[in-house]
Amino acid sequence: MRPDGQPPARRRGMVGRDPGEPHRASTPLELLFDLCFVVAVAQASEGLLEALSHGTYATGFLSFALVFFTIWWAWMNFTWFASAYDVDDVPYRLLVLIQITGSLVLAAGVPRAFDGGDLRVVTVGYVLLRTALAASWVRVARSDPGRRTTALRFAAGVTLCQAGWVCLLALPAAARLPGMALLIVAEVSVPVWAQSAGMTPWHPRHISERYGLFTLIVIGESVAATTLAVQSAFARHQGTAALGAVAAGGLCTAFAMWWLYFDEPAHTLLETTHRFHRRRFTWAYGHYLAFASAAAEGAGLSAYAEHVTTGPGAPPLAAAAAVTVPAAVFLTVVWSVHLRPHQRSAAQGAPYPVVAAGILLSTWSPAPALAVGGLLAALVVLLTARRRPARAPAA
Repeated sequence: MRPDGQPPARRRGMVGRDPGEPHRASTPLELLFDLCFVVAVAQASEGLLEALSHGTYATGFLSFALVFFTIWWAWMNFTWFASAYDVDDVPYRLLVLIQITGSLVLAAGVPRAFDGGDLRVVTVGYVLLRTALAASWVRVARSDPGRRTTALRFAAGVTLCQAGWVCLLALPAAARLPGMALLIVAEVSVPVWAQSAGMTPWHPRHISERYGLFTLIVIGESVAATTLAVQSAFARHQGTAALGAVAAGGLCTAFAMWWLYFDEPAHTLLETTHRFHRRRFTWAYGHYLAFASAAAEGAGLSAYAEHVTTGPGAPPLAAAAAVTVPAAVFLTVVWSVHLRPHQRSAAQGAPYPVVAAGILLSTWSPAPALAVGGLLAALVVLLTARRRPARAPAA
């Protein structure tokens, strides 16, 4: 936005935006992009819930991790591209709308990916949205001579990876998992390789806001999934006390996850220590585990709500671990990549791993959801008390 509150004038070609532009915020098109990705996140969470409800924990979490990677990776690549090259002209809008269409196709294929490992629809959606992104990088190469090599590397890397995903469908089932692992390594290597030829003009405050918005999406999905599961169980009039513990613990967990993530502003890191350093990739990539664990927490809480009302369809420890492990992963990752760089001493960071260990130990507690929520809430209280300014002595 300009100082007078009006949107910036549209530019001809894919000219990089000013990384120091004041009042930079998410555009309506980016918000529409996020809104459509909510569908994909919800489908992935629902697929994990179905797997947990049937007791297929290992395959369920593996399928969820792979599907969520495609969702997160597509979102992240668009986010960093838009931060540098959102020119808001007609070709740009059309290419973004194609990416949104691809995300919806991907979401439609998520149930098949969980049920029998059919990846055809997911692959079609993923290739559609990634091909549109590659076309956008070709536009950058034509319009921004100073970053032509970077743009061409992005376009070539993205295109080759999509060819790899298509070829993966022709492999026998036994070879698909190793093939996926290789393609994931290739995907995450493309930005590192491309940006080594020259950094794109991304905006630190804009990136911080975009990541914050996606954090709200996954936490919101966690709240929604838990609410629906508890509502359904209450309708059956079963396990009222146990369900109350799940609901209270889930709510405290969601509130604490929000509080902890937004406890420190990310843009201060991105503007300083993480701007011209590879640590920005650690920060950007590390959020995959934060986002995935937040979404998985909702599925875990929902599965545990079903467990306490319908009986021991799954081992009690496995059902409890579906609640405790995602919460511990979220706390550990958020602290490691998002909060720890702000801290000046080891003592400041000590409570985080201690609470994470306590969360894992609560797997053996009679009310793991309530224990997780209580531990995270206690951590928030401790951190808030630490920052309270000392009162002046009385005169």
